[in-house]
Amino acid sequence: MPSPRLGEAEFKRRFRGQFVDPAFDALQPELDRIAGAAWDAYAHQRKSPRTRKAGPGYADPDYDLAIDWIEARARIDEAQRVHDDPDAVPRILLINGSSRSEHSCPGEMSKSWRLVEIARAIFEADGHAVDVLDLSRLASEYGRHIHPCKACFSTAAALCHWPCSCYPNYSLGETQDWMNDIYPLWVAAQGVMIVTPVNWYMCSSPLKLMIDRLVCADGGNPDPTSTHGKDAKEAKALELDGWPYPRHLAGRLFGVVVHGDVEGAENVRRSLSDWMRFMQMQPAGVKAELDRYIGYYEPYSTSHAALDRDEAIQEEVRNAARTLSEACEAKGKGRFLQAGTTLDQPRAK
Repeated sequence: MPSPRLGEAEFKRRFRGQFVDPAFDALQPELDRIAGAAWDAYAHQRKSPRTRKAGPGYADPDYDLAIDWIEARARIDEAQRVHDDPDAVPRILLINGSSRSEHSCPGEMSKSWRLVEIARAIFEADGHAVDVLDLSRLASEYGRHIHPCKACFSTAAALCHWPCSCYPNYSLGETQDWMNDIYPLWVAAQGVMIVTPVNWYMCSSPLKLMIDRLVCADGGNPDPTSTHGKDAKEAKALELDGWPYPRHLAGRLFGVVVHGDVEGAENVRRSLSDWMRFMQMQPAGVKAELDRYIGYYEPYSTSHAALDRDEAIQEEVRNAARTLSEACEAKGKGRFLQAGTTLDQPRAK
């Protein structure tokens, strides 16, 4: 494929494009120096400039691991301890998949956020600890990014590290990635509920970005030293030797609420449910998976009024939350049974 590498002039033009505000005019000499330093990092491809030895417990203890990755892994390990603690308050991860909010161009909150608040009230009343992940902040908060998946898994399963080691890439300016905050939320949760609108027959772009970056949670390699970073040849050898396909989110319960206005709600609900089932997460129950239309073929301008009138969907969302809550409580007491979970899977992929 054609090389994406830039020459120095074009690199610096793009880099300086971040500083067009007149407030930076008086800082041109400083910006020249900073642009020069950024070019040096880019030219020498210093993806992870701060590293330390992996140490005991890794395939190659002498390998230089990125400090960012080490810290992200430590947070995931702590989240797993929280998840496994029988005395801890059960955690629910409640996700707002809409990119709309009153804090950016749309000037109005999303219906998804209102449904999230309805579900949150149920979970909190049942005594759960609730983490709300509001993906609309990708479009409204400074320094919030979910960079796209680079599809390492499609080269070899072992090349996809858990957590993702593709980011941050300081030489490319691929920084401020949100996923290292998001991974522990999924790991710590006993149950996950996604609330999302339909955008052009699909889920929203922020939600899809997160879904793609969660590929490492299902079969991802927890030891980057075993592939010495991104060595594709080593990763392929590991996969062909018999990759164990670790399911890092297996067993967590889930619910889904999808709402639309004209088309696609059922398909999006099904695709989200199928995705979580593929990761061996467990459906909480039929009533925890919901797709509905709000203001079907009515004007967008009155969609919030349509939600106000539709008391049935409000109660259905409460029931979805109640179902997930009940399933989490039953599982914590050893009463939630899903047949077949102990069977070996003959096809790992």
